[in-house]
Amino acid sequence: MPSQPTNAGIVTDEASGERHIPESVRADGSTRKAIKIRPGYRPPEDVEVYKNRAAENFRTRGKGPPPGSEGLKEEPKPATSATSNKNAKRREAARKKAQAAEAAGLSAKTPEKAPEPVAEELDPEAEKEKKVRNLKKKLKQVKGLQEKKEGGAALLPEQLAKLVKMNELIRELDALGFDSEGEPKDNEADSAKEKTADD
Repeated sequence: MPSQPTNAGIVTDEASGERHIPESVRADGSTRKAIKIRPGYRPPEDVEVYKNRAAENFRTRGKGPPPGSEGLKEEPKPATSATSNKNAKRREAARKKAQAAEAAGLSAKTPEKAPEPVAEELDPEAEKEKKVRNLKKKLKQVKGLQEKKEGGAALLPEQLAKLVKMNELIRELDALGFDSEGEPKDNEADSAKEKTADD
């Protein structure tokens, strides 16, 4: 009496112990011959896949209860102490007080709204100084890049784009009343007057 066929279709004869793939009929009607399997051979279809428990646990992490919690039982609630009774009474009193306030039209839980902060008016002089500081910084960077370029260093496309903007930065400084070095024009004119007066 043959045993159940394996995944590869191998049947073992229980009387003789021989293993073979029984003959079968093809789709075109012809028959395949029975194939004998030598003892000890296991085709790849019949080899059990190795199951790594650690990898399996990793794949199923986050599913189900935490590890080790299956054996835990719910612990009975501890007897209430005097302190917990007192706290429960306080919570109940606070809840009743809140309900009474809501009934009266007041909400005990909503805090008073803080006054909205008034937008600070920015000093135009401070804004101008800030912009000048920023432009001076950019101009200093551009001059450094220009020195690098004159020294023969290769510049990145972003650095070349900064070099192109040099005249624009000088124009903006000029519009704010500063020279190309970032110094105020008025001070320069005053110092020139002082020099001529001293001579």
